[in-house]
Amino acid sequence: MSAVLDVRGLTVAIGGTPIVHGVDLRVDAGECVALVGASGSGKTVTARAVLGLSAPGATVRADVFEVDGVDVDVRGYPDRRWRRLRGSRVGYVGQEALGALDPLRPVGREVADSLRLHTEMRAAERVDAVRDALTAVGLDPDIATDGRLAGTLSGGMRQRALIAAAAVGSPALLVADEPTTALDAGVAVTVMEQLRAAQTRGAGLLVITHDLGLVAGWADRVAVVHEGRIVEQGAVAEVFAATAHPATRALVRAAGAAAAPAAASSAAASSAAASPAAVPCAPTSHGARGGVLAANGLSRGYGGLLAVDDVSFALERGRVLGVIGASGSGKTTLARMLLGLETPDAGTVTLDDEPWVPLPERERRPRRHRVAAVVQDPGATFDERWSVERVLADALSRGDERRAHGALGHRVDAALRQVGLDPALRSRSPRTLSGGQRQRLAIARALATDPEVIVLDEPVTALDATVQDAVLRLLERLRDDTGVAMVFVSHDLRAVRRMADEVLVVHRGAIVEHGPAAEVFAHPAHPVTARLLHAAERLAAGPAADGPATDLTG
Repeated sequence: MSAVLDVRGLTVAIGGTPIVHGVDLRVDAGECVALVGASGSGKTVTARAVLGLSAPGATVRADVFEVDGVDVDVRGYPDRRWRRLRGSRVGYVGQEALGALDPLRPVGREVADSLRLHTEMRAAERVDAVRDALTAVGLDPDIATDGRLAGTLSGGMRQRALIAAAAVGSPALLVADEPTTALDAGVAVTVMEQLRAAQTRGAGLLVITHDLGLVAGWADRVAVVHEGRIVEQGAVAEVFAATAHPATRALVRAAGAAAAPAAASSAAASSAAASPAAVPCAPTSHGARGGVLAANGLSRGYGGLLAVDDVSFALERGRVLGVIGASGSGKTTLARMLLGLETPDAGTVTLDDEPWVPLPERERRPRRHRVAAVVQDPGATFDERWSVERVLADALSRGDERRAHGALGHRVDAALRQVGLDPALRSRSPRTLSGGQRQRLAIARALATDPEVIVLDEPVTALDATVQDAVLRLLERLRDDTGVAMVFVSHDLRAVRRMADEVLVVHRGAIVEHGPAAEVFAHPAHPVTARLLHAAERLAAGPAADGPATDLTG
């Protein structure tokens, strides 16, 4: 097979500090290579250097750098030639889909850009190609022409739109940085099957991921990055069966610890999925009494469609409520209403038996510190002009600028250490951090206000197994020590099963199942729940698994 990517001796320095050291990386046509490593190991820096997207001020060097037969002089390759290369020969799917899509441009136009700029297709042909690309990743093909903006899509739908944009021009090399992080298992299977289809057509695939289960199921070769170096690489089965480097062993050990069964047995899940008589648990109508946070009949619609449909629950102190469902099911909209970031069309939220939503923000503000958030796409929530230190000092001072500029240095350091970040990062801009480091910074910011309730929307999906375990341990300790209540929204069923006392299963905006987490996972009562659990098993099994991709839209 010919190489679509051949890089040797790659080095990257940022601000004079070496980040990547002498990396050799090759991807052949029709091959999937996974780049894995702990958060901050240099995976994404390496991938962005391959794409000509290194951070401003970065110094990139390489002995050999070829992309689909094009010899690239990384020391002086003009931006316009990089753009042409990325548009015609290389497709890129980045982390944090909200920041990658222009909020003011229709999604259909974003997907069509590479065709418009780098092919001679007529407008009608481009529309047909975009519709096919959207359909292939499980999105409504009408997005090609109906003018929908990124802000109207869920996080998982935005991620799928990015994958459609990367693949629509049939590039020789696809680079996907955490392509399934924001997706439920069913959609993740669909996405990986589409990437696999591109690979089957001859494209090379470079996947940057922290998910070793995904690597084991879908990749041909794996390269392990540690402190900016590739410390081990080879066929996936061989590397994972006989790990040679301590960093690889640590990743495999942590992934194994996290892989305790997160779903019911295949037989139980299949039985519930197949049985037309499966009866869902009725949505709770607890009301607000006794709950630190309670939702009563919340509904929210967009364009005549209900994103959230009559949702009620009560959350007690020291308890964790898991919220699961397919991408686009309404989970994030529900989380935003609980935070007071969106106003419901109907229903209320109470905090300690007092009104919380709907209320004017000026009336919520004195109590705002009692409800904290960790949201999807953390990079989009940081002021890029601020340093890490200022982000945390602002949270610790609750927005009081005089206190924020005061003697908070030791508390900033403690907040960073609490989530496993080096205090040496305090002077850095959040945009220079890895995706996992930004997620931990978002968690540190949320914890800084000593909240009574934390609403966490995909809090650990961007983290490698070792850091994910550390963050979940931290959240467990905080829950046990302080009595903080949590709403834990996630596609990661293993994390939900570990953290949650109760689980809500959301489908098309409505609660279709609600009960104790152990019961829901062991004996799913609704077909949607069973399909979610089965899809998680499919994703881990890889493309050799029997049967078509799981459809969670029905």
